[in-house]
Amino acid sequence: MFKNYFISSYEITPVTLAVIAHVDATGNHVSYVLEEEGDYYVSVSPTKIIDHACKFFGSSLRGRQDGTKEICGITHKAPISIDPISGMYFFPTSSPSSNKCSWISHSHVTHVKPRNQKGTEIVFKNGKTALLEMSHGSAMNQLHRTAEFRYRLDARLKHLRKHNPDMVAEP
Repeated sequence: MFKNYFISSYEITPVTLAVIAHVDATGNHVSYVLEEEGDYYVSVSPTKIIDHACKFFGSSLRGRQDGTKEICGITHKAPISIDPISGMYFFPTSSPSSNKCSWISHSHVTHVKPRNQKGTEIVFKNGKTALLEMSHGSAMNQLHRTAEFRYRLDARLKHLRKHNPDMVAEP
């Protein structure tokens, strides 16, 4: 369950399942990070963690959102690729400008279950779950949009490797 300590920073990795918006005991908006083997509180918002991860891979959250818009035309609650080579695709649960926005790793989701009118349970491949304040329909829509974006971006990258192998760095 939740641990009673915070870390000041966090790096998204391929084992990150979700970065969940949380309000601590003093009313601060922080993050609860789920990983395959551990869970952490981080003293910054989920969207700041995501933006930091995008910057680590040479862009920014805004840049990744612009890329999604260019590839798929998605402008609101856009899924992003933090790093397509390692399969780090995340989708937001609400507007990234909202304090309630959490980010879910598309690669780790096995299915979603409706829990009530406003709640949805995300079930991850390792058996962990997260109960989020979003409708089941919205969660399914975000999963499908992320899958479409992922397919289109992967197809572009494969096309480049196939037709311009000398111009594309190998992973």
